[in-house]
Amino acid sequence: MTENIEGTKFLDKKNNVMLISAGLLTIGLIAGGYLLGDGLLRSKMADRSVTVRGLAEREVTADLATWTIAYSAQSNNLAAAQADIDRDTAAIGKFFTELGFKADALKPTGANVNQYSSNGIPQYTIRQRLSLRTNDIDKAQAAVARQFDLVRRGVVLEDGSGMSYTFTKLDEIKPDMVAEATKDARKSAEQFAKDSGTDVGGIKSATQGYFSIKSRDGDGGGYGVTDTPYKKVRVVTTVNFYLD
Repeated sequence: MTENIEGTKFLDKKNNVMLISAGLLTIGLIAGGYLLGDGLLRSKMADRSVTVRGLAEREVTADLATWTIAYSAQSNNLAAAQADIDRDTAAIGKFFTELGFKADALKPTGANVNQYSSNGIPQYTIRQRLSLRTNDIDKAQAAVARQFDLVRRGVVLEDGSGMSYTFTKLDEIKPDMVAEATKDARKSAEQFAKDSGTDVGGIKSATQGYFSIKSRDGDGGGYGVTDTPYKKVRVVTTVNFYLD
């Protein structure tokens, strides 16, 4: 009889322990599930972001002018062709001296002689190229405006002749332009956030695009086309912002 009572008490105690363990396990699962779900929600919220582009443009004036002059002479006598080239070279030098450039402002950048036969008669073509580089943009513009004076003096300008203007101080304006592009990108992100009922946070990542420098009015220079010293610098940045 005593053994039965003790056995019953042991079973009741064992059942109570199992019930308590089951209860603790259930509470643990509920708490764990809540924490896991809350953690995933927080992680998802923290990963919310928007990628936008920002643009910055600035008009600048070129600080370097380069005028390339290509000319040629043709004859069935090599010495005669060379004499014509020498005459044209002297005419070009005088032209630039009259415009106020120093005699050594012109630099030879290339020359070649082509020989061929026409009806059994040898023909010679001599091509020569000179280049003028100056930081005096006003003087360069005045010179190119009178380029047809060279034609009147008998100089035959070939394809490849023309003035080009270059802006060489890009590094001086890069930081400010990148800041402007980033600010423009944030404006776009703020508009997106406003429409979606969120706020813009910090920068998650950013990529700077290439700087481009083009003629403000679209002219690219070259033979028969006058380049412009007025340029437009442009940069586009891609920025990924966190959303709070």
